[in-house]
Amino acid sequence: MRFNYKLISGIAGLLILLNGAFMLLCLPFSIYYKESIYPLGISGLIALSIGGSLWFYARNNDNRDLKKKDGYLIVILGWLSMSLFGTLPYLLSGAIPDFTEAFFETISGFTTTGATILTDIESVEKGILFWRSLTQWIGGMGIIVLAVAILPILGIGGMQLFVAEAPGISPDKMKPRIKDVAMRLWLIYLGLTLTEMVLLMFGGMTFYDAINHALTTMATGGFSTKNASVAYYDSAYIQYVMIIFMFLAGTNFAITYYGLKGKFGKVWGNEEFRNYFILVVVLALGISFFVFSAEWSGFEKSFRDSLFQVVSVITTTGYITADYTAWAPFVTIIFFLMMFLGASAGSTSGGIKVVRHTLLFKNSFLEMKRQLHPSAVIPVRLNGKAVSRDITYNVLAFVMIYFLIFAIGVFLISFTGVDFDTALGAVATCLGNIGPGLGTVGPVNNFAHITPFGKWLLSFLMLLGRLELFTVLMLFNPNFWKRY
Repeated sequence: MRFNYKLISGIAGLLILLNGAFMLLCLPFSIYYKESIYPLGISGLIALSIGGSLWFYARNNDNRDLKKKDGYLIVILGWLSMSLFGTLPYLLSGAIPDFTEAFFETISGFTTTGATILTDIESVEKGILFWRSLTQWIGGMGIIVLAVAILPILGIGGMQLFVAEAPGISPDKMKPRIKDVAMRLWLIYLGLTLTEMVLLMFGGMTFYDAINHALTTMATGGFSTKNASVAYYDSAYIQYVMIIFMFLAGTNFAITYYGLKGKFGKVWGNEEFRNYFILVVVLALGISFFVFSAEWSGFEKSFRDSLFQVVSVITTTGYITADYTAWAPFVTIIFFLMMFLGASAGSTSGGIKVVRHTLLFKNSFLEMKRQLHPSAVIPVRLNGKAVSRDITYNVLAFVMIYFLIFAIGVFLISFTGVDFDTALGAVATCLGNIGPGLGTVGPVNNFAHITPFGKWLLSFLMLLGRLELFTVLMLFNPNFWKRY
């Protein structure tokens, strides 16, 4: 089967066009704060010109049949092209003059990882920082889902892209048409972002800080406008607001939709949501009890810091209000293990996802029962429905490959000279799209000291994690490129 290269280039051009438009949206902040408009302006015009040329080239393509293999290729090219063009504001402004570091920061944004190489965030121009936050907001719902909402412009259905964006576990369909699904997701996403922004302003944040933190909270990205992250705001109100919205961002957006419609039975009846909620509550209470008993702070502060950090790591947001690696070694181990959880499928979070862990444990316990009754047909059930063996095998393969890649990543990053704790933390946090790790890339540190090879390796891991492994690994399969 041949690839529809003309159509692929046209869609890639459309994504680059959108990239340029978003860059120009940052200009009002540069103007208001009396900064140079040229870095963002020129970057936007370059992206608009090249993206427009590619789109113009493909406009008269008679073959508008988008195959599944085309979808996978578009997803990869889409993320890479967005990330490559996204480096321009950093390079042209001089905020990050090195291309490797600029690409690391950009792909960390689009993959909503939140790992940064910036050592003094507050010295960066406001327009560039807003672009940095915006990359996470765009990546949060997925640039391909955004493209799905506007693909009718090209006369193309977007189901192939939606499958490639989130292979394996399929989210509940709220509408039969993929365009309607994408539009509803974006309306919920936009509505929650604006609501959080207003609530943060009520808590004393400036409009600029509120919109930046709202963008990166709903994206579960974690980029902040402050060097101390959310710890800068010594406000219980602000931190509780962000806890709520991080939790919502880590919830399957289909479940959020049902909640907004008042269908709370469907919300609590969802096994993944229940397990997600219980995990957060149990871990937060357990850790807060230890922090309080150690007499490091009062009960409310202990509970708030523990809950904030637990929600931040499980949802792969990566904000910090306290250094969890300083609490105790066994607490650090718990947070390290949480990096492999992830929140809900169909959310903006990264990681393995709670639903995969749920299916994995259910299948493991049922396997013992199958050993006792080899002739019995005992399917894994989720939300009262039998899960097909194909999905079960997909989950098993995903988890196995995930930990294999983690092990290989730790082995490779160790050659860059970092200590073992840092190697574990850097790979776990980038593959899980979390942000802060352990060791010298912990909550109060950054990735500036990692070698260029290490940054490219971690950038690749961010992309792998954000696209759920198989989408990227598919390109390394020789059969993918065969014509049949």
